[in-house]
Amino acid sequence: NRIVFALTLVTVMLPLELVVITTYQIVANIAMPLNWILSLTGLGEITGLGSNLRLNLLDTYIGVAAPIACASTSVFIYRQFFLSLPRDLPKAAAMAGAEDGKFLAGGQTLLPTMKQHLAAPSDLVDLRGAGLSGITVSGSTVTIGATTTHAEVAGNAALQAACPGLAKLAGGIGDPAVRHMGTIGGSIANNDPAADYPAGLLGLGATIVTNTREIAADDFFTGMFSTALEDGEIITAVRFEAPAACAYAKFPNPASRYAMTGVFVARTADGVRVAVTGAGSDGVFRHAGMEAALAADFSPAALDAVAVSEDGLLSDIHGSAAYRANLVRVMAKRAVAAA
Repeated sequence: NRIVFALTLVTVMLPLELVVITTYQIVANIAMPLNWILSLTGLGEITGLGSNLRLNLLDTYIGVAAPIACASTSVFIYRQFFLSLPRDLPKAAAMAGAEDGKFLAGGQTLLPTMKQHLAAPSDLVDLRGAGLSGITVSGSTVTIGATTTHAEVAGNAALQAACPGLAKLAGGIGDPAVRHMGTIGGSIANNDPAADYPAGLLGLGATIVTNTREIAADDFFTGMFSTALEDGEIITAVRFEAPAACAYAKFPNPASRYAMTGVFVARTADGVRVAVTGAGSDGVFRHAGMEAALAADFSPAALDAVAVSEDGLLSDIHGSAAYRANLVRVMAKRAVAAA
């Protein structure tokens, strides 16, 4: 690999005028064997077929982009980029010392923010190669790595058996593209007030594990887009005990699929926990009245008499505080019925 890379770098010294005609001829005349194309499509090969198919890349975007992507300078940039990716936590933590650096777990919030010029970090530290993904169920203890994607959480058979409510929650996040890129660690570190995972982890009484300590979910979520994480602290996993019963119900925004109101209900060894997301003006919160009612009678009917105050609830173009207060009760009853 090093020899090939060195030979590639040698071509940097070649004047552009020396290769421009050759590059043009390659782009103009490049062709592929028809049998190779047929094999890619699964149609098999045709004996005796030896002709080639010209790709006609002249005056196309691919014809312009491909020579640039394959140029020695581009190869050098690619190599240096991939060499800079952290492969373990110590390297990631060390790279976090850059001025205004940001960790990148799935990029589903940070990258759109950067595209809108609302954020301009000096460095991005990609955590996806640091070995922080995976799901383990040991007895009643469930551990989920921070860079495990929503799709992996939703599709894991062991988690579906131990905690079906959280698996179903993950399966309802965004769309397939978001679910295959977004991660559980990135979601809770961002702590969007309408995100789903904060309700799930708060409802389960989970523990958030970082590279320096362990934080109870009750202490981790401190407000809208705010957590107990310190500068340079990296979430490595979340851990919780499988509940006796749990479920999540949300009323999603039809465009973004974020929760206008979502309620996670869990019956744990420490009692019933009810966590609400999407409705609070200060982010995810627990509802003590519903927890007390369900501790006495774990049924949807037990919530009929529970008062849900409008105080502290969001009121925006999507719904008033009164509307969300009603949604809290409705979603909670649906979650209890599904648990």
